[in-house]
Amino acid sequence: MPKEQKYEAAMRQLEDIAAKMENGELDIDSLSEQLKTAQKLIKQCKDKLTKTDEDIRKILGAEN
Repeated sequence: MPKEQKYEAAMRQLEDIAAKMENGELDIDSLSEQLKTAQKLIKQCKDKLTKTDEDIRKILGAEN
């Protein structure tokens, strides 16, 4: 997993991991690694959303 990727790419990767988990495609070793990757991707997405929300609030606040 790249250190920083676009939000949409991170979401697609999370969806892929979730689908593999739901379909039972991961063995226990792979599952552990995929869960670690998912945890990092979730944090990255959450951070991007938070930053975007802050930026929007600043822009809207500057207009008033």
